[in-house]
Amino acid sequence: MNRTPADRPDHPHAAERFNEEQATYAVRGSELPDLDQGVAAIREVVKTLPVRPGVYRMQDARGDVLYVGKARALKNRVTNYTQVGKLPKRLQRMVAQTRSMTVVTTQTEAEALLLEAQLIKRFRPPYNVLLRDDKSFPFILLREDHSFPRVQKHRGARRIKGQYYGPFASAGSVTRTLNALQKLFLLRSCSDSFFENRSRPCLLYQIKRCSAPCVGRISDEDYGELVGEAKEFLAGKSTGVQSRLSKQMAIAAEKQDYELAAVYRDRLRALTYIQGSQTVHAEGLGDADVFALACKGGTISIQAFFIRGGQNWGHRAFFPAHVNEVPEAEVMSSFLVQFYEDMPPPRRILIDRDLPDRELLEEALSARAERKVVIERPQRGARRKLLEQAQRNAEEALDRRLAETTTQGKILRELADTFDLADVPKRIEVYDNSHIMGTNATGAMIVAGPEGFRKNSYRKFNIKSAQTNDDFGMMKEVLERRFARLEKDDPDRQTGEWPDLILIDGGKGQLSAVCEVMENSGVNDVPVVGVAKGPHHGREGREVFHLPGGREITLPTNSALLFYLQRLRDEAHRFAIGTHRAKRAKSLTTSTLDEVPGIGPNRKRALLMHFGTARAVKGAALEDLEKAPGISKAMARQLYDYFHPRG
Repeated sequence: MNRTPADRPDHPHAAERFNEEQATYAVRGSELPDLDQGVAAIREVVKTLPVRPGVYRMQDARGDVLYVGKARALKNRVTNYTQVGKLPKRLQRMVAQTRSMTVVTTQTEAEALLLEAQLIKRFRPPYNVLLRDDKSFPFILLREDHSFPRVQKHRGARRIKGQYYGPFASAGSVTRTLNALQKLFLLRSCSDSFFENRSRPCLLYQIKRCSAPCVGRISDEDYGELVGEAKEFLAGKSTGVQSRLSKQMAIAAEKQDYELAAVYRDRLRALTYIQGSQTVHAEGLGDADVFALACKGGTISIQAFFIRGGQNWGHRAFFPAHVNEVPEAEVMSSFLVQFYEDMPPPRRILIDRDLPDRELLEEALSARAERKVVIERPQRGARRKLLEQAQRNAEEALDRRLAETTTQGKILRELADTFDLADVPKRIEVYDNSHIMGTNATGAMIVAGPEGFRKNSYRKFNIKSAQTNDDFGMMKEVLERRFARLEKDDPDRQTGEWPDLILIDGGKGQLSAVCEVMENSGVNDVPVVGVAKGPHHGREGREVFHLPGGREITLPTNSALLFYLQRLRDEAHRFAIGTHRAKRAKSLTTSTLDEVPGIGPNRKRALLMHFGTARAVKGAALEDLEKAPGISKAMARQLYDYFHPRG
């Protein structure tokens, strides 16, 4: 076969052919061992690789991604995998499974590094270091898409116009800070529709957490000053805010306006609380993230501190997966680039070790942030003390993790033995329902495993077909929908989404309903256990566990397994009640009038003021609707026809 010049790997335009090209080599015959087949497949790909930066994906015989790697020179890097004698055992196993590769070229190695992180997050390959917790971090958002900006908690994509402050380590730390911010700056937190429809101040004004701009209790100019102070504080300039508040309190006291002075006093107290709980004594630190790594028994913990404007927005421990036989510096580098995949990096990142690819990481993160990002390892001073604090936290978190893992493993083994499971369960699903007198009925599913609760796998179910006062029917509907989705998405049970054990909150009746669903769905290999309160209803420790066939089990009141199962049941109950309350709260703020075309906030308010309730509007005669202020005859006819459709 003749090649044109552009077909040669060393031609300057050859790399363009690999912008998204899959190079596949299938070994003929089955006489070669797996390792030889893998090496042969890689060598065939190497023949056409350019000496350019890029990203490569190694895939097995089914096309599943085994590993994602980046390289400054693709040809040189991938060639190393053919020298199996120099590879660690982990990579030898990977090569033995490799049957094809996909190659993407980039302009620079920094671009390759960023693309590598994207693909690792997308494919979750088994031979890459993985950041387990991919849930987005919460931020505080100061929205600026309204004449009176509001402050709120935010997760996910940052598409809303406004200022974002964070990240915070947890939703709880955001909530505590928001509460203090409301006391300090009296900014509104309500939705725009709620704001537009107020005729008098809400409860937040009464408890001094809002300045009530909705009803004109504060001028546009004064509210703008509060917004400016909030921005100044969140940017780490709390000293100026504190000074102004002290002066304003003193002036109000001199004028004997003691009520206003008390308002400033309460705001100062809120400021003092935030300063006391969030200030970090690190001179000149500004915006920074701090990372420290601890390793023991093949498990790695990475502790992160989030510092913004000299204020501590919390800390969190991470436990990367697939770290066996991987150097600690490589784990840290891979962790950092994945961590900042969805989150803007600060100007400064402090780490507890030297990284061989530090300059490359700085280049990549600077390109992502569109400003300079510095990665450094402090050797002395306040920053070194802060890093040592992070190291201690990483070690303590790792010790807790190892202790919990050991205990958890024993409990799960006992669970398998108690309920005659084939093996230790890797995925436990727990179901519960919640409603009040049949209204706003919801179902909930939580998921747990050897690593604890998997909150990103939790699911909510709005009850649709079952009678909302029929607990058995609701449980059947939830399980029917769950198994229908499983059969559709994963009929071959390849993704690990099928449960190894199902726990339901209920006794024999709920258990029978679930067993009927499973029988109708053709699922006969998933164990089910009902968790019900015993004869002393409401007394902890007397739960009875119901199994198919009528068997019942009770556990000793001091059993670690009993405590574990109670935790699972209580977590499902908490999630179900939270889901129900959210649905009920939403129903209280909506109206049947919202569904009528042409009825906006002003007409809705006029109708409710005239008739009193949405039900009265629905039952009103056409003549009565025509008499309502602001409602034309045409609109009255449209309203009447909407609620009284003709057959």
